[in-house]
Amino acid sequence: MRRRLPRPTGFTLIELLVVIAVIGVLIALLLPAVQAAREAARRMHCLNTLRQVALAAHQYHNAAGSFPPAMMMSQYNASKKFHRGACLFVLLLPFYEQGALHDQWDFSDPNKNFEGAMASRAAMGPNLLCPSESASENPLRYSARLTGSAENRDIRVTSYGGNAGTRSYHPDSGCLMTDGVFFMAGPGSLPLPNQVPVRIDEITDGTSQTLFFGERNRTDPNYDSFAAQGWDWEFRYYGNTAATSASGVGHVTLGSYAPINYQLPFDWDHRQEANPPAGSAADFKYYVDLRVCAFGSNHPAGANFAFCDGSARFVSDSLPLATLRAMSTRQGDELMGEPR
Repeated sequence: MRRRLPRPTGFTLIELLVVIAVIGVLIALLLPAVQAAREAARRMHCLNTLRQVALAAHQYHNAAGSFPPAMMMSQYNASKKFHRGACLFVLLLPFYEQGALHDQWDFSDPNKNFEGAMASRAAMGPNLLCPSESASENPLRYSARLTGSAENRDIRVTSYGGNAGTRSYHPDSGCLMTDGVFFMAGPGSLPLPNQVPVRIDEITDGTSQTLFFGERNRTDPNYDSFAAQGWDWEFRYYGNTAATSASGVGHVTLGSYAPINYQLPFDWDHRQEANPPAGSAADFKYYVDLRVCAFGSNHPAGANFAFCDGSARFVSDSLPLATLRAMSTRQGDELMGEPR
């Protein structure tokens, strides 16, 4: 009798390929769910940060009798070339457990807060970047070429800005508005001198329907193509938490001049096709103002906002611009609110 040989154990090549294919399909199905879960966690972290910033602003109000200004412009010269001041996020330092840094801050000569590069006061403070930020370097080095200073500066940046109303930038445009919650105050304020900060009882449109803080998307490749030509700086440089000049209002506030998640719709090579055309640096300032004012985020389809009652929620970028503008004003008496 013949001895029957034992049957070989293990997988055949075809079986192995089938198993690999099945695993690949499962991974392909699972990966979007994992990414969605991670993004949901990042969005929740961002909402919590906005709630903390909103709480800090309310604590400031309890201590000072008003919300902080976007910029306290206490220094100016006779020719109206406005000098230096302190911005919103510096004024809030004591109210998110940064009292020691606030006590060290030089308010009489704000430029000194940038001395020492990475060890400078301007490079310190809380991390106020959204975790979905693609430009996550913080502190961020601003070259001397960008700032016009004698040396490079390391500056902490933020993904968030206070609600300035229907127009938050540029101070030289002649169109700056003060119908939101945060704007310049003090002797050197714009558009008028000696503006005063907002009190909560002046938010007559309702604190639950009025924007308080919102997100800024600091990524814009089309915008950066103009920065490469020297018409502005790369967009990731906006969001300086230690801004000192009048133009610094664009770093710490946002507005409803443009829709949520507005980004520059054309690059350098297509600037003449824009409507209106951006054929010169002067023409491009219209788009600078639109982009710097815009709320937005790296979260899909919208951005997170804190409201003046301290609540925070996600708002879709399909929100009509007219509704966004109604939500950005504190005394507009608009009847419309955010759709539920």
